Amino acid sequence: MALSDIDLTKVKYFDLNNEVNIPRNGQIQLEKDQEALADFLKENVEPNTKRFSSLKERFAWLEDNDYIERGFVDQYSPVFIEKLYAYLRDQDFHFHSFMAAYKFYAQYALRTNDKEYYLENYIDRVAMNALYLANGNEELAMDLADEIVHQRYQPATPTFLNVGRKRRGEFVSCFVIQTTDDMNTIGRTINSALQLSKIGGGVGINLSNLRESGAPIKKIKGAASGVVPVMKLLEDSFSYSNQLGQRQGAGVVYLSVFHPDIIEFLGAKKENADEKVRLKTLSLGITVPDKFYELVEKNEDMYLFSPYDVERVYGKPFSYVDITAEYDKMVANDEIHKKKVNARDLEDEISKLQQESGYPYIINIDMVNRANPIDGKVVSSNLCSEIAQVQILSRVNDDQTYTTLGSDVSCNLGSTNIANMMESPDFGKSIRAMVRGLTRISDAEHIEVVPTIEHGNTLYHSIGLGAMGLHGYLAKHHIQYGSPVAIEFTGVYFMLLNYWSLVASNELARERQATFYDFDKSAYADGSYFTKYVERDWGPQSDVVKELFDGIFIPGIADWKKLRDQVMRDGLYNAYRMAVAPNGSTAYINDSTASITPIVNRIEERQEKMIGKIYYPAPYLSNDTLPYYKSAYDIDMRRVIDTYAAAQQHVDQSMSLTIFMRSTIPAGLYEWKDGRTDKMTTRDLNILRHYAYQKGIKSIYYVRTFTDDQDEIGANQCESCVI
Repeated sequence: MALSDIDLTKVKYFDLNNEVNIPRNGQIQLEKDQEALADFLKENVEPNTKRFSSLKERFAWLEDNDYIERGFVDQYSPVFIEKLYAYLRDQDFHFHSFMAAYKFYAQYALRTNDKEYYLENYIDRVAMNALYLANGNEELAMDLADEIVHQRYQPATPTFLNVGRKRRGEFVSCFVIQTTDDMNTIGRTINSALQLSKIGGGVGINLSNLRESGAPIKKIKGAASGVVPVMKLLEDSFSYSNQLGQRQGAGVVYLSVFHPDIIEFLGAKKENADEKVRLKTLSLGITVPDKFYELVEKNEDMYLFSPYDVERVYGKPFSYVDITAEYDKMVANDEIHKKKVNARDLEDEISKLQQESGYPYIINIDMVNRANPIDGKVVSSNLCSEIAQVQILSRVNDDQTYTTLGSDVSCNLGSTNIANMMESPDFGKSIRAMVRGLTRISDAEHIEVVPTIEHGNTLYHSIGLGAMGLHGYLAKHHIQYGSPVAIEFTGVYFMLLNYWSLVASNELARERQATFYDFDKSAYADGSYFTKYVERDWGPQSDVVKELFDGIFIPGIADWKKLRDQVMRDGLYNAYRMAVAPNGSTAYINDSTASITPIVNRIEERQEKMIGKIYYPAPYLSNDTLPYYKSAYDIDMRRVIDTYAAAQQHVDQSMSLTIFMRSTIPAGLYEWKDGRTDKMTTRDLNILRHYAYQKGIKSIYYVRTFTDDQDEIGANQCESCVI
């Protein structure tokens, strides 16, 4: 029976999987998921997989029928290809859940054009990734195959899905661009959004430089329309350019909290907004400097400054002016038009919208730039708020060519799987292979349709290695999420990622005799980046965490000093190396918990198109681990923030931190709730955002609210951006 003949609503494996959610004798029927997995492989996969008599025949058929690219496999000898496949088969890979297998075959496996047959299994997709990412290097191909098949490393979906395919999308699907305050650049920005959306990209766009509503145009007062009409144009662009109708485009616009249009900006996302301005699909984010937190804490009024005037006075666009440092001067400067609002009233408006919609994302922009080791300024972020890279402004001529070609950002991502990485035979070797694999994507990816993206990638070679599976690993080892031991473990783990990714990037710079653009102006070149690592030991302190890292090399102060000297001498190839994104389907195929966030449910319910609900038991779920799988909604969010803060100390970019809140909060969950209502208030969100800021958190992604009627607000993630 071909795939098209299967009625997915009536097959046995879905029924078996659904029984996982039906307790029997008070027990979760975890065995039903294994039965569903076995039945799916037997009834769906095995009879509908096209067979070949040899690897030679397989590759020849795939090339002749335009399924895979010609050339990259030819970099390797047939003998090596056989050796690689023999090794992969010997690893005896098995999916551990029905969801993992279903997700792989539904979303990743290559199929015939008529979608009647599968043309690859998991081993085949691993091999394609290893061969492509190694770019002819046999040793690296074996190393990457070893990392991916043991699920220590997971390339992001665009990479894992597309490498090797003849008819494919791009290897990255997340971008950051910006506009300046002139019509030529606005037009170029909208065109860039259209082009990136066409290839499946999720796009972050900085609008802070645009003059406010009512600002003058050519000295005519009240002529400017402000940022909201541009937001509407961008939303329509993403809706129009939608990958042949298969998936809506996705974008987020960022605005400074000190922009005069901030109230209208936030209001455009409200449910009761006028249809002329209401945004249905475009996401919102705000950049928040230190000064805002200071004014809120003092309960003072704050001034919102005209970007048009600020640029005239300072000679550079609004985003590139340090508002915290210049605030008092800007207030006193009569040449800068401004309007006054109460800081706490604005903060409450932010919290109200987050409760209603999950937006806006928060970028603590001064926090980001204090930690930024690269010369230049970070002004915005991406659709999941984990990218924090410098951008260089462009200037556009009337004919839409560039007077000055600036640089924008493409998000080249991958994740370590914490539970499996902790069992790596060589932690450092694993990370070094991953960095090389990610760098290969940077070398191979050319988004020429948006020249600023292409230019930024060429200058900076940036990558973003992250992590998934923290809660699963902790539960497996009977450690409560957010406990002191868990937080200490998280810090040590990310310190190791930082150390070894620096080692790998330094090796690449030495081999290629090349560094990223303006390396000599970075905090790496003068050694200041390493100060905190040569002044204290960041290794495990408690006996429990020492035992968890037993057998894994932990760099000490002397090792960091040696690395510092090597980097100062030979440089780094990658300007940015780490970022922690939310994980989508790749977490499922890895049988992992997503990112470093806590789970929401022990048995996750996932609504799939055409077939209905699928249930996914948390990894390692058993009677023994059940007490360690507390829902994110039942964890004090300050402990989640503490966890992210422990990692953030070592991550050069940012992290997608989601805040989970119940509309009705259980008694005792938060100490500050004593003596007050058990309803979540804007004050609670305000407190959490300030706590995150004080802990050094660079960004807050969604706020997800679990309501009294069992619904979730702000629960949807952008498929263009999640790993």
